[in-house]
Amino acid sequence: MLAQIRAFFAERDVIEVQTPTLGRTSVTEPQIESLCTSAGAFLQTSPEHYMKRMLAAGSPSIYQLGPVYRAGESGHLHQEEFTMLEWYRLGFDDQALMAEVAALIDGLLGPAPYERMTYESLAGTVLGDPAELDLAYAEAIESFGPVRCFVTDFPVNQAALARLRGDREPRAARFELIIDGVELANGYHELTDAAELAARMARDNQQRLDAGREPMARDERLLAAMAEGLPDCAGVAIGVDRLVMLVLGASSLAEVVPFADR
Repeated sequence: MLAQIRAFFAERDVIEVQTPTLGRTSVTEPQIESLCTSAGAFLQTSPEHYMKRMLAAGSPSIYQLGPVYRAGESGHLHQEEFTMLEWYRLGFDDQALMAEVAALIDGLLGPAPYERMTYESLAGTVLGDPAELDLAYAEAIESFGPVRCFVTDFPVNQAALARLRGDREPRAARFELIIDGVELANGYHELTDAAELAARMARDNQQRLDAGREPMARDERLLAAMAEGLPDCAGVAIGVDRLVMLVLGASSLAEVVPFADR
């Protein structure tokens, strides 16, 4: 499967890169906790920040396939260390990237139709507490049967690093791919405004403080790179272990990860 994934991108002239898995900073997102070493460095939850710095420095479309880390992740669909496929396509928006995600998935799982649903149709509203929205959304996904579904039009408070579209009722240019009730992919038409990113990082840290958790230092190098100019692009991350699980018809990551118990 790894060979198939790499062949998919080679055919499209998307270059494989390898960025650090250990960094000075990590994400500020309140829903994600990073693992920290005794020396104060962070195991990366995603290669996103480093890959965007490469794009801002002039790299072409790129992908990375390798390990990432998230503290406290445990369960049949979660582990603290897992394999992530992440890629960025210059000149793509979220619609074009969804088509490419579907092409990759069809090559690995076999072709099938894809449905589309909005976040609001699943969570019931785009207003209110983000934690309550997350819970309603997660419960809706768990009720999915055997279906491939792109969820789109996320609310502003769920934008993460996606840009916004629309004036009167803006929505995030973000999508998730759900297959048979499993969240598999999370993608954005990427935010390129450094000032807006800094404001979102500040809001993230305020949410952390409100929840009694430690704030995270913002990634100044990413902000500087974006201020210099991140090109118009779309990016997506896929949990490869979950993808293997779906291909093999397994019900948990422990069935497909060679050293699930370390």
